[in-house]
Amino acid sequence: MKQFGNIYLIAATSVIGGALFGFDISSMSAIISTTPYKCQFNQQGNNPETGQCQGPDDVVQGGITASMPGGSWLGALVSGVLTDMFGRKTSIQIGAIIWIIGSIIVCASQNIPMLIVGRIINGFSVGICSAQVPVYISELSPPSKRGRFIGMQQWAITWGIAIMFFICYGSHFINGAAAFRLPWGLQMIPAILLFFGLMVLPESPRWLAKHDRWEEAKAVLILVHGRGDPHSQLVAREMAEIKEVVDFERQNADVSFFELLRPNMINRTHIGLFTQIWSQLTGMNVMMYYISYIFTMTGSGDDVLLPSGIQFIINVVMTVPALIWLDRWGRRWPLLIGAFFMCLWLCINAGLFAVYSHPPAPHQFDTAAISMVISGKPAKAVIASTYLFVASYAPTWGPVSWTYPAELYPLRVRGKAVALATSANWAFNFALAYFVPPSFANITWKTYVLFAVFCFAMFWHTFFMFPETANKTLEEVAAIFEDDSPGSIKYIGIPAWKTHNDRSIVRLERNLASSEEKIGIEHSTSAKA
Repeated sequence: MKQFGNIYLIAATSVIGGALFGFDISSMSAIISTTPYKCQFNQQGNNPETGQCQGPDDVVQGGITASMPGGSWLGALVSGVLTDMFGRKTSIQIGAIIWIIGSIIVCASQNIPMLIVGRIINGFSVGICSAQVPVYISELSPPSKRGRFIGMQQWAITWGIAIMFFICYGSHFINGAAAFRLPWGLQMIPAILLFFGLMVLPESPRWLAKHDRWEEAKAVLILVHGRGDPHSQLVAREMAEIKEVVDFERQNADVSFFELLRPNMINRTHIGLFTQIWSQLTGMNVMMYYISYIFTMTGSGDDVLLPSGIQFIINVVMTVPALIWLDRWGRRWPLLIGAFFMCLWLCINAGLFAVYSHPPAPHQFDTAAISMVISGKPAKAVIASTYLFVASYAPTWGPVSWTYPAELYPLRVRGKAVALATSANWAFNFALAYFVPPSFANITWKTYVLFAVFCFAMFWHTFFMFPETANKTLEEVAAIFEDDSPGSIKYIGIPAWKTHNDRSIVRLERNLASSEEKIGIEHSTSAKA
């Protein structure tokens, strides 16, 4: 079968796996406030005053929402073994099939247990795809554009959120269970496109090399990076580096997850884990899952879906600057700036709710999670701060949290390491999805304070511990963590604040390398032959 090597096509197809996560977020956030959903899953019974269906209570709704990231946690862990055995591309295709199965069960759900089982299966799929799509793209992308292409995963998530949200918005005008069954059924379409689209794309050259399929690995590099030229300087350089790394790693036994806890790996493991943990502790996905609760608190009326949809549009639009300039900005500065501004907007919302809100009247709302009411100008300020919070996350922690972990690790451990880091994302996503409704019910505005403290902590953690990885080959990134160079720290490597974004790699990729560089590459290649 003919394979296509255009890296834009490869990235655009594979990141459909991210859209699955986006579809799931808004398929829940846009539906939990609708009457058909509440009546189908009417765990609380009818409101004694209005007679309307109340749906699940705050704890059960938290469990329904959290079941998807719970499955994702397990899927992300399993994906490390899956990808090492079958390859990056095949693992993602397996995830697409699992998503279709889960979507069928969710669409046909008759009760809460059936809904939870379907969402766990969907989550298992998202865990596989979210862990391995960044690995697949990072191992195929040229270094100077790697951030842009992996960042497309986050952009696909935002598109998935927005598209599904407005499908749900249109469906909520339908009477009966079709209002939520239609969007839950439609969400299997991107998985079908993902499965068949990957059939005409190449496998990761680094995975092929690791499995002694050298000719195939070189052919993929020529197709993707050399534009069909077998004498491309970039292909020669990458093949030399891949051979060097694979030969070195052959001296060791096959890797296990315990390898990631050894002294020479623990720093990278902790950075990858906390990149994903902090991205959840910003509170962004909470904003996505429970935005209808927040806008109900601001008195936006019965139809909170349309104003809620504005933030999803902001999320899509504000991710674009990162796709264009992330490799020029680097990784550290977006993380630091994002943490600062998100902390600011969360503090403003906490202050507004603390000063101007009041408890709702008895039976005013169907869930205890809607525990505050705010109106007038303070309510408008809350809405504005919420939008600004999304605008601060979208070009910073959103794309970087997927780009950064995939760049940190050597080939030998990359599949399992990224799987472990992504599993941390889903573990905290699960905890927060379950925790936030009871949190709003019990500590009200202090929920915002909690997330503001997390943003403050992540700023300083990033500053001291997260090195710059932009515009470096994956093998050069590994050298940052070696502790035998001048000025390095034992078990840490070069101090994070001393690392910089060096864009000289762009010259090589454009075949503008000096003659000395070319001679060095040819010598290195012939020496390895």
